[in-house]
Amino acid sequence: MSKDRYVLDSNKNIDDTLKLISIHKGVNKGFFFMLLGLYIVSAIGTVRTSHSPNDITFILGYSVPTFAITGVFSSLGHICIICLTVFFRKTGYITSMFLVISALPGLLVNIFIRHRHVNLPGIFTSLLTIIAITVIFLNNRRIEKYQQRMSEEAVTDSLTGLPNRFAGKELMDEITAANERFAFVSVDLNNFKSINDTMGHAVGDKVLVEVADRWKNLADTNQTGTADFVSRLSADEYSLIIRNFKTDLDLLRSIKAYKEELEKRITIEDCDFFMTACFGYAVYPDDADNSGALFSAADTAMHEIKRANSSNCILRYTQNLNKTEMKMDIERKIRAAIENDAILFNLQPQYDINHKLRGFEALARLKDADGSFISPAEFIPVAEEAGLIDVLDLCVFKKAAAFFGEVIRSGGEDLTLSINISVRHLLKNTFIEEIKDVLDVNSIPPKNLEIEITESIMIDSAGKALECVRDAKNIGIKVAIDDFGTGYSSLSYLNQFPASLIKIDKSFIDGMNTSEASKQYVATIISIGHILNLEVISEGVESDDQLDTLKDIGCDFIQGYIWGRPLPPEEARKLVCA
Repeated sequence: MSKDRYVLDSNKNIDDTLKLISIHKGVNKGFFFMLLGLYIVSAIGTVRTSHSPNDITFILGYSVPTFAITGVFSSLGHICIICLTVFFRKTGYITSMFLVISALPGLLVNIFIRHRHVNLPGIFTSLLTIIAITVIFLNNRRIEKYQQRMSEEAVTDSLTGLPNRFAGKELMDEITAANERFAFVSVDLNNFKSINDTMGHAVGDKVLVEVADRWKNLADTNQTGTADFVSRLSADEYSLIIRNFKTDLDLLRSIKAYKEELEKRITIEDCDFFMTACFGYAVYPDDADNSGALFSAADTAMHEIKRANSSNCILRYTQNLNKTEMKMDIERKIRAAIENDAILFNLQPQYDINHKLRGFEALARLKDADGSFISPAEFIPVAEEAGLIDVLDLCVFKKAAAFFGEVIRSGGEDLTLSINISVRHLLKNTFIEEIKDVLDVNSIPPKNLEIEITESIMIDSAGKALECVRDAKNIGIKVAIDDFGTGYSSLSYLNQFPASLIKIDKSFIDGMNTSEASKQYVATIISIGHILNLEVISEGVESDDQLDTLKDIGCDFIQGYIWGRPLPPEEARKLVCA
């Protein structure tokens, strides 16, 4: 569908809004004929009163010469004439001119032949009325042209001449209201910014215009076999609304036609450009039940192509992409929190089996914009996938160390601060230096620090990890193997690692008292740890029966809700001082 056709057929809402400037909207034929009738009545009244110069009419007890009422009827007639022009524009103007001009011969006959000079003012009044309605008509024409220009600008992109985002939304609303199946395609040109940066915005604009012209021609000539509507959303973003496709294959074929047209060489000022784009699309009503949701769905698909940097540049929206969009949102929040130093931490207490405080595990916390906390189960995997986990680790460590340094100086010399270290962080060449710097700044002896690493490190990066762990051990830092039993660690690797403690994962503790096999598994882990001269801590202990079982099978330390939930630093300080 071309822009012109859209403006004529689909822009009713904009046109109605803009024409509120003019009073004539909302009037009907009945009003037209009422004004016409009033004019005829006033014309008859004018003629009759002007022919009765000696008659007397009584109004509210006062005697008034009948001919004096002539001016009232005449004024009423001219008011009707003006109203016709104002409310009915061209039709009203033509009708008014006909009525006024047709009355002039009668006035002239009365003046020059019958010598009734009382009609002389009527001549001048009629001339002034002609001038007035002509001015009103010309002004209305000017307003109409202005409205038409505003109407077109409201739905037209000024650079390319294509319909804009608003025009596309209006059309989508109309199609969805008619419950017609169609597809919305969100298109983003790849690497367009580099053209602006290297060749200048003037050349960039010409590229955008060329793309628009090609796609508009493709849509207007119906080469795709579907009814297509092309619009420019902003900068290097376009959209397609595709209708009248019979199968999904037909739809995909139409989108590919635009892709192929775009990828043809573009020559601007003797420079060749080869453009590509990402096409994300969604179908109404299959993928969304309203135009807003459809737009978001197609946009999500388009951004997924951008994110994945896939060679497949056409992607249909699926529900799974919502998870990707959510991950991207969480990643943005993590980056913002790191940049604004807004990463928080809690401290979960650890106790020995006799309920003596051993120390605390520092846990990362992230707040949303509304002040609520985002679950670590959501943001930790995203941080790992985005390559931000080492920065997150260090932020938490620095803040927790600042708190823990104060705890040690206030009498907590025997306590341990346990921090989680990711594979990415551990394998950094600067890992040991970063740890030592934080310890030195906060006056924390290395013996009061324990780093937790997952057992998967022992398999995935055994050589490098062993070297880093030994370096940490050599300066006095304790090493704990986290989530023990959930991976595929080998006893030979475990024996090589200079660890001091293993942590049993909560999943085994949960089933320990409902399954004898689970209980024996936990008992075996504890036995292996003790054989290797390692201490053992159980995570996620929440009930008395779990605690009793762990005591019976010889567990050394407890961490879980039964004795302590994760605490903000102020609450943890109170626990130390208690």
